[in-house]
Amino acid sequence: MTFSSSAKDPMSVTTKPNYLPTGEIHVIVGPMFAGKTTALLRRVKLESNDGRNVVMIKSSKDTRYAVDAVVTHDGTKFPCWSLPNLSSFKQKFGIDAYEKVDVIGIDEAQFFDDLYDFCCNAADLDGKTVIVAGLDGDYLRKSFGSVLDIIPLADTVTKLTARCELCNKRAFFTFRKTSETETELIGGADMYMPVCRQHYVNVQSVNEAAKIVLESHKLPSSLILETTLVTP
Repeated sequence: MTFSSSAKDPMSVTTKPNYLPTGEIHVIVGPMFAGKTTALLRRVKLESNDGRNVVMIKSSKDTRYAVDAVVTHDGTKFPCWSLPNLSSFKQKFGIDAYEKVDVIGIDEAQFFDDLYDFCCNAADLDGKTVIVAGLDGDYLRKSFGSVLDIIPLADTVTKLTARCELCNKRAFFTFRKTSETETELIGGADMYMPVCRQHYVNVQSVNEAAKIVLESHKLPSSLILETTLVTP
């Protein structure tokens, strides 16, 4: 029995791979007042100037400066979608509109519990460039939300610093001025200040000592702040 030389060997058939679109994830972290939102808006505006379609999202929990805009501490604004979660964005924005988006900016990312899944899907499956800005740590210097979870996914990670409010050195941490203990307490300079390592450790120690003294004397906890801020 002979075989025609023109017969195709099914094992030798090659198919052109169906490549997925290439996306990116860029993460901007740091303490409060480090300019994270400013850096995010700068990057998003550059992308827009290059002709790419951009959209901005922020948590609906953050209503400090505006409901429908991302706002920096110095007042710079950019329109945005204010959402309780990221998983609802595609449906609310519209499937057709979403397909045309190139760049997605996410501000105050620590408030989104579904951040990891959203970034995975947007970059890996949908080919979007996702730029994320958020706190890497809370006032206790512990992981805040899911921001640190997406570090392994990121193409780039930028950690910004502020200026210590007590000595003007580089500030890496956020100090809470009030006595509230819940992790999510949204506020500005009235509640938080950026501090260097030395002043975080020193002021935090004095703060804890002050709590013990005030509680032993049953004095108002509001006095803790005054005790704390006089520490050199």
